[in-house]
Amino acid sequence: MGGLKRISPQIHFANLFCVYGIMYFLVMIKTTKRIVSAAALLLSLIIVTAAATADAAPIAANEIRVHYIDVGQGDAVLIQSARNAVLIDGGDAKAQQTLLDYLRSAGVTDIDYVIATHPHADHISGLPKVIRQFGVKGVIMPDVVHTSGMFEKLLAAIEKKGLRITTPKVGDAFAAGIIKFTVLAPTRKFKDLNNMSIVVRMVHGETAFLFTGDAEGKSEREMLKNRQTLRADVLKVGHHGSRTSTTNDFLDAVKPSVAVISCAGGNSYDHPHKETMEKLRKPERNIAIFQTDKDGTVIITTDGRKITLLTEKKRKG
Repeated sequence: MGGLKRISPQIHFANLFCVYGIMYFLVMIKTTKRIVSAAALLLSLIIVTAAATADAAPIAANEIRVHYIDVGQGDAVLIQSARNAVLIDGGDAKAQQTLLDYLRSAGVTDIDYVIATHPHADHISGLPKVIRQFGVKGVIMPDVVHTSGMFEKLLAAIEKKGLRITTPKVGDAFAAGIIKFTVLAPTRKFKDLNNMSIVVRMVHGETAFLFTGDAEGKSEREMLKNRQTLRADVLKVGHHGSRTSTTNDFLDAVKPSVAVISCAGGNSYDHPHKETMEKLRKPERNIAIFQTDKDGTVIITTDGRKITLLTEKKRKG
């Protein structure tokens, strides 16, 4: 599928990044040799000072770029190749314009799939405007309904565009060009909407990424029972780092080298929770942890063999 405008070296991110002293971090992870310790991984970060009008490097034909967008206390992940784009979730109401601006600055015009992992406001609030303002080709949502006004707005936007909602089943595979996914959850009906989150695993060459929405321990245990392939180099940590997600058994199955947590600084939920951070920081797990509240937007590019990681901000403290 085509339709995604190629990113030119002349595209600027000035409206996205802090005006003063932006620092970027790069890390190269060889997925064929998973022997790098977390300490060594962090020491291998190359610090590059960039101007506020830093240009985006073009995406090569064999690359996939994953943007964990800083949308405050919410989730929004843009996945791009040179020709295609997928958006997983759309952040909360306060971040709607941030999301729209980011997509445009990343060169997005058409989106192959919008995946609404579940209908909580901090995951879908930006999606009605995305669907209205971009060339969305398909919408993927779990088989649940919600009574919120934002959910009704999302359904209205989908209907007005004449789009069809696809409800995936475990084991389903779908693709947007070289961006390929397998659906891992929800494995069954749960009363809790968080556990109804669509969980997808993206594989590109030797690299793998896991996107978990707000899936909690119950959903994680079901995925483990189903003996699905969970192993991933990069884990989008479930439920903003809440203690209800990221069980030890699940982490042991995923074995990530990098974990990304999407949350807002000083949020009322106190995300990420201490218990989750303690699990992620265990020395034997060797996980490099990034948070949108501290690192800003996190951008990871893979060519199928190595991973390059870039953060918007220099972390304080």
